[in-house]
Amino acid sequence: MSFSLRRGSSPLLVSIPHLGTEIPEDLKPLYTPRALAIEDADWHLDRLYDFLPSLGASVLQPRYSRYVIDLNRPPDDAPMYPGASNTELCPTRFFNGDPLYAQGKAPPAEERIARRENYWRPYHEALRDEIARIKGEHGFVLLWDAHSIRSEIPWLFEGRLPDLNIGTADGASAHASIAKAVVDAAAANPAFSHVLNGRFKGGYITRRYGQPPDRVHAVQLEMCQRTYMEEEPPYGYLEPLARQVQPTLAAMVGAALDACRALYGR
Repeated sequence: MSFSLRRGSSPLLVSIPHLGTEIPEDLKPLYTPRALAIEDADWHLDRLYDFLPSLGASVLQPRYSRYVIDLNRPPDDAPMYPGASNTELCPTRFFNGDPLYAQGKAPPAEERIARRENYWRPYHEALRDEIARIKGEHGFVLLWDAHSIRSEIPWLFEGRLPDLNIGTADGASAHASIAKAVVDAAAANPAFSHVLNGRFKGGYITRRYGQPPDRVHAVQLEMCQRTYMEEEPPYGYLEPLARQVQPTLAAMVGAALDACRALYGR
């Protein structure tokens, strides 16, 4: 199985599409040795979000690395941020622009199609089906798309990112009251900087599945890894730091869920 799904009891579904750290054995010889360290993973988010069972959340997460397939990109590989540096559906570059693959080993078109069918499609079918199940049970869905990233990556963005980057596709993927609730929860702890719809407005998952008229609201959170882990090898989880940001993170998710419930009188 290329993903795992833990079904919960509440209207909350959390997707962690870049958590995976595995590369299939038959693909490993294609990559540079550096790529096998998976430096661009969204490390440890399952551990950081360990409060999700208390919210009754469903959680969907992949087994394989984004270096195999990027689950947060559209199937036609259209750029998510036109005019800026973008990574592809089957990424060929590290976040600094260096090549992921050994010379001449980047996947040809037929291999990219095969990966889309073998890895991307099952994840999105599971995501779609779980949204439908939750909506059928509760009447609405809050989809929280969880991400993390190094705080400084010049190839992708200028300067240093705020700690908490909240995205609602410029308001298209979630009701304004939900975005406000998340922002207010972030602002309650001034130790962490935040922004709404800044450099990261939400990727494919947020934009595709966030459909407020259909009672499905999606929020992406791109956290800076400096808030909870080492941003350099060995990418260790830093428990004292994590304990400082977890209450704010839990408050943001909880506030979004409460705001979603308030919309529908639940």
